[in-house]
Amino acid sequence: MATALHTHSEAEHLVSMVDHDDPFVLGHADLIESQLEAIGEIFQDRLGKIKLLGNRAEEGGISTVRSLHDVVPLLFAHTAYKSYPESWLLEGKWDRLSKWLDTVSTERVEPMDTSQVQGLDDWLTMLEERQHFVSCSSGTTGKCAMMNATQADLDFAGKSLLQAIRWGGLAPNHDRRMISLGQVAATPRNRATGAPMVQAFSPPDFPPFAPNVPPITIGGITEMVVLRKRIAEGVAQPSELEYFEAQAKVREASIESSIEQAAQALIANRDWPLHIMGLFVPLYQVSKRVRELGFSGKDFQENTTFISGGLKRVALPDNYKEFVFETLNISQDRALQSYGMQELSTNAPRCSAGRYHMAPWTVLMLLDESGENLIEPCFDGEVEGRAAFFDMSMQGRWGGVISGDKIRATWAKCECGRASPSVADDIQRFADLASGDKIACSGTIDAYVRGVT
Repeated sequence: MATALHTHSEAEHLVSMVDHDDPFVLGHADLIESQLEAIGEIFQDRLGKIKLLGNRAEEGGISTVRSLHDVVPLLFAHTAYKSYPESWLLEGKWDRLSKWLDTVSTERVEPMDTSQVQGLDDWLTMLEERQHFVSCSSGTTGKCAMMNATQADLDFAGKSLLQAIRWGGLAPNHDRRMISLGQVAATPRNRATGAPMVQAFSPPDFPPFAPNVPPITIGGITEMVVLRKRIAEGVAQPSELEYFEAQAKVREASIESSIEQAAQALIANRDWPLHIMGLFVPLYQVSKRVRELGFSGKDFQENTTFISGGLKRVALPDNYKEFVFETLNISQDRALQSYGMQELSTNAPRCSAGRYHMAPWTVLMLLDESGENLIEPCFDGEVEGRAAFFDMSMQGRWGGVISGDKIRATWAKCECGRASPSVADDIQRFADLASGDKIACSGTIDAYVRGVT
């Protein structure tokens, strides 16, 4: 294991473990004292900087952190980052959105002249020029979660993802053709996490393949979601209907083109060791096209590596993984999956036993369905509940978040030999369950946002 960096705070010490060969060998008992001290340090530093945190601390009566029970009232619900009034986005009230963003940010979002802003993408560009790197995840309602980050946050996100790949058993050696599948939203976070992988896996001056299609922007996605909502409500104008149908055709053509281009790129580079990046949905579609063109696993190198996220709530056949792996000659031990979310800078890599492991600087907490009460760590078997986290690496915003995920977690030593807390790979979204996501509003900004004018 590498030697820890010389640091002057417990938080910095834990975050520096990103450079360790295997930080997951440490268990809950080894870390909890240091973790609580670190969260306490960060809390005191951010209390006067993040307005929502001050509000949460006052409501919860928290002035210091001594236990995980003290941390729970300070967590922000995942909905906090999209709880601005929808009318501000629909009506282009960028000055008010800037004030709202300031309440959930560490660095001040100063007033800007937004008179020339033509849409969400313009506003995000103005913020980026002022070193506010806002990543958005668009929702089905038209509102997107907006999460501020610093350049340091982006750098760490890229570094930690590359380290997660190494911890998962994939050793980059500048020796393979990188193939990116599907279209990824053009956000600061996505750009930041992709660059280190290119440098680590690709030979010098050998750029990775990506489909040559128009980029997806958050503004474009949000615009289409809003139009779909207006159409469903029966209030869309004829010109809006015409525009929506035209854009839908463009989007469909882009998807089909990206699938065809990716399949052709895989086939053209089949004599290379490959490093494939993409979600399982486009990968499955591309694999089907590869087979239609007459190619299969026997045509690809056996040392292909693969990194992917989840399904993003899209249904695929039960055997989708087997189909993909057999088509492209990917072995399970060379496929890295990780568990992460936009609210955090750190991904949890999947181990050989099929569990996602938490890094020392990311504290896993399990809450009841309401998101208000802590479920104590379990050292004998698993316990089910709502996932919550505290990511100490976050600088641009608060690192404590209550997710929308229903998980099974354990703090016992894993079959893979690692002692870190881990999560089973059957993660569900509360929003997909029959009862829906009934997270309590106490961790949101709903009450505070009334003061933003």
